[in-house]
Amino acid sequence: MRTSTGSHFLKKEESFMYDRENRFRMEDTMNAGRLEYTENGMTHMASRRCDVIRISRSGAVVALLANVNLPKQFYLDIPDARIAKVGALLMKTYTNNTAEIRFLRLLSEKELDRIFVFSTHPAHKDRVLDVRSW
Repeated sequence: MRTSTGSHFLKKEESFMYDRENRFRMEDTMNAGRLEYTENGMTHMASRRCDVIRISRSGAVVALLANVNLPKQFYLDIPDARIAKVGALLMKTYTNNTAEIRFLRLLSEKELDRIFVFSTHPAHKDRVLDVRSW
């Protein structure tokens, strides 16, 4: 019988998306958002308002209005930028009603530009939208 010394093949398991993915720099923003998820199994669809306060191509930090127990998986909508149903995973919650989330797909540069155009953050006040790119 072989004894284990602490190294096991499952400890080397990694996920490409979360372990080896390039980390994109988060930028400050201020957009209205909506989190949609199912409650009670699949019987009830819930929707909560939030503010997207930091965002990158692979994730975001959202601020919630109240202390809400978010599920591990949900959708993020950013209605003013017309970005709907981006799948997301809850990575970490903080005590000041903010949560760090990761997207299930990378946002394109065009989508990020649209988010920054509709942002009310002072850093993005001079951004304009190129209508030909829509």
